This record gives sequence, structure tokens and C-alpha cells, in this order.
Amino acid sequence: MSLLRPDDLFATVSLITPEYLKKRGIRALVLDVDNTLTAHGSQEVSQEVLDWLESLHKAGIKLTIASNNFKKRVEPFAKKLGLSCVSFSMKPLTRGLRIARHRFGLPKSQIAMVGDQLFTDCLAANFYGITMLLVKPRHEDIQWDILLRRHLEKPFLHRYLKKGGSFHE
Repeated sequence: MSLLRPDDLFATVSLITPEYLKKRGIRALVLDVDNTLTAHGSQEVSQEVLDWLESLHKAGIKLTIASNNFKKRVEPFAKKLGLSCVSFSMKPLTRGLRIARHRFGLPKSQIAMVGDQLFTDCLAANFYGITMLLVKPRHEDIQWDILLRRHLEKPFLHRYLKKGGSFHE
């Protein structure tokens, strides 16, 4: 298995339903923030994301945020959603995922990472040995380093789909 291969690809987070998670034995999600739940650097949350989080909460899915961003960015966002967070997660290293798993008190087999980038979120999940649920970016990227990574991701995503990887739209 490639370290840059997600387990599944989704057009948006709201397609990751409680039913989908329960079928796979997933009881907890580690969530990225920028371009997964909101625009890069934004504190705004769409109604779609709020409704999705509520459906997960009602289904008993445990949630926490793990972001590479700093506490001053991540903590207010997490607080707005009523979630715990790990800032400065250092993905693709597994620091944030280890902290999240400790909080959840669950085995790796019951935890999934939800994020939008192969070179941070996907690598971290695969290094740590948990399910990786990749989502398409919510908004257009404007930072040059993220644009470069998106360009570098394309062949890996193409190969994923060519080899029969699933895309939920």
C-alpha cells in the first residue's frame, strides 16, 4: 500500500456519513481544519459542516481536530464547534494523531483521519496506521506552497482512481 493512498476519497465531508463509518467500524474522527472544514485561515463554518458534525455527534462518533496550524488559529475554531483540538500537530509526523488516540481511548482500527492533503494528512494517517478519508479541498488554494503540493498530488490521485479507488460524490 502506498503511503500517499487514501482509503476513500470524498467530494465533501458531509458525504462521510455515520452509516458509512459504522459499516467500517470507525468510532472516532480526527479532523483537519483548513480546506477540510472551512477555507484556509477562516473562522467561518458552513451550515453543511455544522449539520454534518451534529449528525456525527448524534451517532456517537467521537471527534477532535488536529491541525498543523498554531493554537491562536485552531483553538478558537475548535471552541466554536465544541471540539477539542491539537494544534501544531506536525503532520505528516504522527504527534497529533497519537494525542487524539489517547483522548479517544480507542484502538487505531476504530479511528480515521479526515483531511484534504496527501502530503500531510494522508501521510500522517498511513504512518500511524489509521484509516485515511481524503476530501476535496473546500475552497481554491492561494498560498504558493499549497498550490505546489496540489500540483504534486495530481499524479497520485490519478493513480488512485485509475486503480479502482472509490470517489464518493
